[in-house]
Amino acid sequence: MAGSLAFFRMRLSKVVDTIRRSRPTPDFEVAPWGPRIRQFIWEVMFQGKVIEQRPLPGLAHAFVFWGFLAFALVTVNHVASAFGLRFLSMESAFGRFYLSFVALWAVAVALSIAGLFVRRFVVRPKWLGEVSPESGFIALLIFALMVTYLSGLWFGDGTVGGRVNWWLHTIALFVFLPLIPHTKHLHLALSPVTVFLRRAGFSRIPPLSGDEDFGLVTGKDVTRIDALQSFSCVECGRCTEHCPAYNTGKVLNPKEIVLGLRGYLSEFGPGSEAPLLGAHISEEAAFQCTTCGSCEFQCPVGIQHLPMIVGLRRGAVNTGKWEDEHGTKLFLNLERNGNSLGFPASERQKFIEKNALPIYDGTQEYCLWLGCMGSYDPQGREIVLALARVLRYAGVTFGVLRKEKCSGDPARRLGNDLAASQVAEANIESLKAAKVGKMVSICPHCVRTIGTDWSEYGATFAIEHHSELLARVQSRLPAPAAPRESVVFHDPCYLGRYRNIYDEPRAVVAHAGDIVEPPRTRERSFCCGAGGGQMFLGEEKGKRVNLTRVEELVATGAQTIGTACPFCQTMFRDALGAVSGNSQGASPKLRDIVQLVAAGLPAESE
Repeated sequence: MAGSLAFFRMRLSKVVDTIRRSRPTPDFEVAPWGPRIRQFIWEVMFQGKVIEQRPLPGLAHAFVFWGFLAFALVTVNHVASAFGLRFLSMESAFGRFYLSFVALWAVAVALSIAGLFVRRFVVRPKWLGEVSPESGFIALLIFALMVTYLSGLWFGDGTVGGRVNWWLHTIALFVFLPLIPHTKHLHLALSPVTVFLRRAGFSRIPPLSGDEDFGLVTGKDVTRIDALQSFSCVECGRCTEHCPAYNTGKVLNPKEIVLGLRGYLSEFGPGSEAPLLGAHISEEAAFQCTTCGSCEFQCPVGIQHLPMIVGLRRGAVNTGKWEDEHGTKLFLNLERNGNSLGFPASERQKFIEKNALPIYDGTQEYCLWLGCMGSYDPQGREIVLALARVLRYAGVTFGVLRKEKCSGDPARRLGNDLAASQVAEANIESLKAAKVGKMVSICPHCVRTIGTDWSEYGATFAIEHHSELLARVQSRLPAPAAPRESVVFHDPCYLGRYRNIYDEPRAVVAHAGDIVEPPRTRERSFCCGAGGGQMFLGEEKGKRVNLTRVEELVATGAQTIGTACPFCQTMFRDALGAVSGNSQGASPKLRDIVQLVAAGLPAESE
């Protein structure tokens, strides 16, 4: 027992020391406690996310976890019996009840761990990656602990069989204990802490702390939260399974980003000057992320991949080490023209004047934020005009800003904090000067950036997505004429996983047509491939993400593909051309949800 505990402590103390010596996490506070306690109870004690997102293996994992909780008292009793201090026995009523109760859990754990062993070593889903023999050995130890416990209920304490069984259980227990911190099973000790202490908010990019903070450049930039999360990875591959980059043949595997950081810390330590991007973490992989959030949403142990990935991008961009001609062009467009598409601001003004869009003067209910796509992209403009028509019909007053720049989303996700802050601060001045109250936008990326990221610059604006507004006013809109078209709706990442908005756009689609769900939908929706600045970075390696998603949407047989994001619509329009060229049937129509509603309105009088 002493040797087992010593080896357990030796490794665990080294990990804890690495986490402790990492730099403090900027802008981190434990308060408020309520949400943290709730997420701990749901995700750790109830194993809610584990079961919800992968039901069968998730339930097996949950039974093992709950079984270990039930076994805690039995394990203490087992060790105490060696010193003549046993406090649970079949001779007392409580002892009979509890030992029998735990016997049920022993059966459940044995069956669960056997099923997980078969899944990992026989079925072997590809996203698990290389399977270590240590996992199999630990599974056998857990199975042995359950079998020897059940056997112990049949043998008498003083019999030879009982003594042999006691020693087998003891040996399995004390071999298992020191293996925990030396393998991926370290998550048994760390993941409850990780879940409780993870950064507040979904995929929130932490602020830089001072002029000397450029992001994750070297080991001295790694925060305690980053280090804790890297050592908590259970290597389950859920992030890999849902990553659009990995699933389309890219270098990026979010699990390897986390394990790469763990490998770096184990080799160099948290205070090292060695660059993070290199042997352990690929720069190419870091810049292939679409920031869709699937990895973070799926992770059962509280790891937040996107702050790490954006932190690595920051380190490369803010120090001038990332060289990419498309990225450079994007940043120059933001600097010179104030928008990601590189058009002069006069083009936006011409669009506003040509279509008689009202200027926001403080008397209207909403300031309509156009965004880069709504201001300059032809299809994005069509969505804006459709929204304007619907709002006028519903009696909702609105106006647009005289001057507007990019929200800064692509620059911020690519790690260029300077470019993002410059356009954001200019916009904040314009919005404050116009005394803007409520805002609405057709772009989920703008909604997220303005509503969440701009708080870093001291701005708080109430902004919502047009699907939310449309869902509230749809009772004022006429029912569409028959026949109704079938519409397969694609959940945008920045509307769904980032803001948990799923029902509102479906309510809007249901008003105009018959909704069809694709295989991957709602929180499991597959990315269009545009996020994280990818729309501006040129050709992809491997298969194109947008092509993969469009093939899935077209396969549903729906007459129309419904979108709720101008980036998604642009990516799908490009992919539909390729899919329709290889298809014998008619290509489905592509419409934003507000265009579906606008199509049912009576013609406007001249």
